[in-house]
Amino acid sequence: MDTTYFGRTFGVMVFKDSLSGQVLFKQYVKHETNKLYLQGIEEIARRGIKIQAIICDGRKGLLTLFGKDIPVQMCNFHQVAVVRRYITKKPKMQASKELWELTLLLKQTDKVSFEGGLQDWFIKWESFMNERRVDEKGKKRYVHKKLRSAYRSLKTNLPWLFTWYDKIELNIPNTTNAIDGHFADLKNKLRNHNGLSIARKKKFIDEFFKA
Repeated sequence: MDTTYFGRTFGVMVFKDSLSGQVLFKQYVKHETNKLYLQGIEEIARRGIKIQAIICDGRKGLLTLFGKDIPVQMCNFHQVAVVRRYITKKPKMQASKELWELTLLLKQTDKVSFEGGLQDWFIKWESFMNERRVDEKGKKRYVHKKLRSAYRSLKTNLPWLFTWYDKIELNIPNTTNAIDGHFADLKNKLRNHNGLSIARKKKFIDEFFKA
């Protein structure tokens, strides 16, 4: 499940079955909220469809929204993007370089290897990551804030990065690429129809997801 926007306050939230490729439910939204995702899942269940697992991005609160009732996989592609925003694709510090190299392995390694690699990185770079200095106001500040944030993101999201591995029998994808590709195709087609009103855009999107 994911949401894409066509302007600041017009988006479409889509729930797609990864096995059949069928769009199970969609709703137009002004803003992406966890409440709307929950309503979408509840509507799908109400229709008698059994939800085996959910693949989504890591927006705050979403990964824990469904408790232990439904296994949740965080999109590995989104996790890589989060780390990239903090330390870039070409970091200069050695600690950042090694963390970025490890992050890139996320989509192609197993749980035990990645967890071990992250732990080894932490042991090696813990002191460096915890370096502080006193600012002009006399307060101690962490020197490598972005590196700390990148590591903390991986560590915090780790329980949801390998649900596909823990529930291997469910054949869970580890990314939302299938739905992201759908969104890219939709936006490319809409570019050929610039100037459509919201009502006509909705009609176009409705027909697109029927195809």
